[in-house]
Amino acid sequence: MSDTPRERRSATDESGRKRDRSRPPLPEPLPLPVTDTHCHMDIADGDDGDAFGVTEALDAAAKVNVTRVVQVGCDLPGAAWAVEVAERYPSVVATVALHPNEAPKLAAGGTLDDALAEIDRLAGSSPRVRGIGETGLDFFRTGPEGVAAQEYSLRAHIEIARRRGLVLTIHDRDAHEDVLRVLDDAETPDCVVFHCFSGNETFARDVAERGWYLSFAGPVTFRNAADLRAALAVTPLGNLLVETDAPFLTPHPYRGRPNASYLVPVTVRFIAETLGQSVETVCHALQENTDRVFGSW
Repeated sequence: MSDTPRERRSATDESGRKRDRSRPPLPEPLPLPVTDTHCHMDIADGDDGDAFGVTEALDAAAKVNVTRVVQVGCDLPGAAWAVEVAERYPSVVATVALHPNEAPKLAAGGTLDDALAEIDRLAGSSPRVRGIGETGLDFFRTGPEGVAAQEYSLRAHIEIARRRGLVLTIHDRDAHEDVLRVLDDAETPDCVVFHCFSGNETFARDVAERGWYLSFAGPVTFRNAADLRAALAVTPLGNLLVETDAPFLTPHPYRGRPNASYLVPVTVRFIAETLGQSVETVCHALQENTDRVFGSW
């Protein structure tokens, strides 16, 4: 297994102008340990010479008291990689799934059922696999012709998570009502997490009332994210998680630069300020919730 991330993004924007792709500095360490509950260490988002390997990413995170990481698989290669990394590094556990944008492509090729069977196999291949995700619905990039395949895939993932007793990690983009419809219609596992929560205050209440978890990432810090901050404000501490979704969604003031688990403290401190809670209180709640969802490791 290679520690080298398998994909890279361009260092220029759509107009061809060079972006600042340097890594942000390490923030002040948190007073108590927390976990990055959703990241993609297999994907790089920087110049070739500035890409983190797994060891480097975990070491940087540990320096700021982000002591554990949930590595998330989004396709078959990524899911297999997540399991391998989780078995190799004690601070990492894995989730495995087919991203909703993968489902229409696999269905068109006639291989969706085979791919779902492989996700099921990977889910049972190691005790280091703690969840099924990220799965869900994404209507941002997939047109109406892909909706049926996405829903079929989501329902299959729900069943795998329920049968194997694993947390279900949901990707929901521009599909709030449909995601709730499918989840309410299915027999879900005990723990459901809305990764990178993107809904408003009303949707946050709907999710929390069902006993599910809302995981907040860098976008909650963005200046134009008033609705997301309103959602955070009504989220009970007992339903709250934090993540990076690295290498994407870097928090303000580093938006647009490469993200990694070591930047979790930026979001945690913003959450604490928004909720009017001490950083220590928020850290303690986040870690308790993480253990409740993913188990200890």
